[in-house]
Amino acid sequence: MRMIKEVLRLHHSCGLSQKKIAAHLKCSHGAVGEYLKRANAAALTWPLPEELDDAGLDRLLYPARPPSKSEGRPQPNYVQMREELKKKGVTLLQLWAEYRDENPLGYGLSQFCDLYRKFNEHLAITMRQFHVGGDKAFSDFAGTKFPIVRESTGETHFAHLFVCTLGASNYTFAKLYNDETAASWCNGQAEAFEFFGGTPIVVVPDNPKAVVVKASRYEPEIHPSFEQMAAHYNVVVIPARVRHPKDKAKVEAAVGLATRWILAVLRKRTFFSLLEANIAVAELLTRLNQKKFQKRPGSRLSLFEELDKPLLRAIPGRPYEYCEFKKASVNIDYHFIFDEHIYSVPFRFRFAKVDLRVTDTTIEVMLGGNRIASHTRKYAPGRFTTLPEHQPQHHRDYGDWSPERMIQRGEKIGPGTAKLFAAVMASRAVAEQGFRTCQGILRLETLYGRERLEAACIRSLAVRGLTYKTVSSMLKANLESQPLPEKPVQLSIIHSHLREVSSFISTPKENINANSSDDRQSQDSQIECDGERFRESGGA
Repeated sequence: MRMIKEVLRLHHSCGLSQKKIAAHLKCSHGAVGEYLKRANAAALTWPLPEELDDAGLDRLLYPARPPSKSEGRPQPNYVQMREELKKKGVTLLQLWAEYRDENPLGYGLSQFCDLYRKFNEHLAITMRQFHVGGDKAFSDFAGTKFPIVRESTGETHFAHLFVCTLGASNYTFAKLYNDETAASWCNGQAEAFEFFGGTPIVVVPDNPKAVVVKASRYEPEIHPSFEQMAAHYNVVVIPARVRHPKDKAKVEAAVGLATRWILAVLRKRTFFSLLEANIAVAELLTRLNQKKFQKRPGSRLSLFEELDKPLLRAIPGRPYEYCEFKKASVNIDYHFIFDEHIYSVPFRFRFAKVDLRVTDTTIEVMLGGNRIASHTRKYAPGRFTTLPEHQPQHHRDYGDWSPERMIQRGEKIGPGTAKLFAAVMASRAVAEQGFRTCQGILRLETLYGRERLEAACIRSLAVRGLTYKTVSSMLKANLESQPLPEKPVQLSIIHSHLREVSSFISTPKENINANSSDDRQSQDSQIECDGERFRESGGA
């Protein structure tokens, strides 16, 4: 409005021509003519009425246009369109086709899309976030996967790129991992902190199940392993909201940069190991952080040293080790199973439900927040690890669950069960290793009865099936009543042309023939002996 008022003043008060007004105001000659034409149409002269403000002047110069033909057309439901577009596979073209099916005289595609964009402009308001140095780090996995070829087999598996960036400087960490499990998330975040040389106050990750067990807008439940990692580095975890990528816009931009400047650069190279690929990624990551900004001075590295590095907190002295949390049940023999290996706890905690804190080297057993046992992790399936201090005194001395007692319990079912128990414990390196098998077999009585269990044990013993699975499968398939397999018949070979053992024992007569110098006489004697044996055996 200031320009229009000045045109009217110079024209009516100063009497300047349109050409001089355009030169003075540095605008086009046509614009000056258009302003004066509209002022004449509105009967405006100079000076303007005092009560006329800018809004009123605008209404006089630019009155509302009469409604066009298109404005009478049925309007789309923009709110419903916005909700439909959130669904996978739905596009504006598809929504326009459905709109035209219902309204054949409605808007065309271009005007339909333009109207929706104008509607959406009033809703999609972006807030510019300000990040303080050393305050936040944002992390996520890139959507693009990177191929790794196994040299031994030639098979290709795809590695996943973990990206973490600091809020103030955009200083970025990137590394390839085999998957996106909780272990990869925790190790990736820990290695990012080591790469930065310090820890921020808050880490803002994405919200997969490996990080957020149960998503919530107000109180998300963090995965125990990720929470333990955060506690080790003394950082706070505030995951991004579901379907709100702008909560972690920093790492979204960093993922795009890492995809273009790292993965795309390496796309024509073939890597045969994750280590080899990560060496190449580290080289390009250094180049990315040192790359100069286009619209401001410096680089990510220079901003990191200026803004983030002085304010990051120190790394803990104790190195981080990934741990997972599991639940286990302690058996009657005060042992529990993890990863097919069997560990002991103090005997007073048998039948307890315990929590396990497991690392690559140790297993800690927790009950009610207190540690009740600790073991060196073993990778020997089916083996036992029993600490003497976990056993009661009489177990150390004699063993309460002795083989004799187990056999006695088997005799209550029947003699066949007792014999099977004895064979089971004899087949193990240590008799106690067979206790669980015997206990499992005894529990089958409640499902199938004593008589069927006894028959199944007898048959299992006959076929040397000295496992719980053999007895259970027999009972499930009703095989315990089948006849026992017979012992194979030992066949004796009888043939008229075969000699007996006695024929190979030397006799005095044969010794004389052997010492004779007359070869013909020796041969005749031998034929005579063979003929006698042949007649004795029933030959013709």
